Amino acid sequence: MAQTDPIKIDEIEKKINSIKYGTVLITIHNDQITQIDATEKTRFTR
Repeated sequence: MAQTDPIKIDEIEKKINSIKYGTVLITIHNDQITQIDATEKTRFTR
């Protein structure tokens, strides 16, 4: 496993902490993080 860039880890943490409901998708290519996608869902109470 390759060494992970602290900037990329920081960005992943920001995405995780910024959403209440949703997903964070990390794309890896050739043993490197190449893309981070965050999808936030909005939930309504009845």
